[in-house]
Amino acid sequence: MTILVTGATGAVGRPVVGQLVAAGESVRAVTRNPATAALPEPVEVFEGDLEKPESLRAAFAGVDRLYLFPVPETAREVVALAKEAGVRRIVVLSSSSVLDTSGDNHSGEYHRAVERAVEESGIEWTFVRPDEFATNVLWKWGHSIRTEGLVRAPYGNATRVLIHESDVAAVAVAALRSGEHAGRAYVLTGPEALTQVEQVRQIARAIGRPVAFEEITADRAREVMGQVMPAQVVEMVLRYLADAVVNPPAPVDTVEKVTGRPALTFARWAADHAVDFAPQSLESTA
Repeated sequence: MTILVTGATGAVGRPVVGQLVAAGESVRAVTRNPATAALPEPVEVFEGDLEKPESLRAAFAGVDRLYLFPVPETAREVVALAKEAGVRRIVVLSSSSVLDTSGDNHSGEYHRAVERAVEESGIEWTFVRPDEFATNVLWKWGHSIRTEGLVRAPYGNATRVLIHESDVAAVAVAALRSGEHAGRAYVLTGPEALTQVEQVRQIARAIGRPVAFEEITADRAREVMGQVMPAQVVEMVLRYLADAVVNPPAPVDTVEKVTGRPALTFARWAADHAVDFAPQSLESTA
């Protein structure tokens, strides 16, 4: 049995590959640049691009199971190629945002398109639907923590249940390896609800230096975030943060039920990523 991992060098794909190798599985990986993939030696690495489905044809040959990174624009073509090659099980990296059926959730529509393509193919499937990734704090706060020891954000009391990417990978690996998860859609969260202020405190503790939290207005956040994110994504993020102040989400224990161990804490995630917050002078970023 050979398992193909797409998005193999991503935040979740890389630990999926590592955990499958550790379990003794035959693993094949697809990446746009094999020369820089730095994946474990037993892994067969193929060059390919989900945005160019035909580039995946060679990688699919002889594959039984597929971990699918979400690219809705080409999902139907990719799934058709997988089916043609004889793939019998697909595990999709999706998102809890698909549960929002208002039609006004960019992330939900994005991931729902991939789920639909897989479900309608007739191939056995499992949907892995993580809530917010802990790694999101790297792109939101990483630069200011490294250079200023400071986080500027709106809604400091917004509560989130951030999940470690290794836990998302562990659930995906379980579904790839066992048919008992077929037809299941798993919503995943971390084990604890933390405000943004509490998250910053835990990062400071992990890196061993102070990090201040400065609350800014939603309008200021909109201005800053709009420089690097599409407007619809900015509005989605601000909406869920505002809602998380008055309707804090609760953790779910899916990770423990699927893997047999408790989900990893945010403190563990911060410790695992402490090097990513290493101090950096303002001069070095000029």
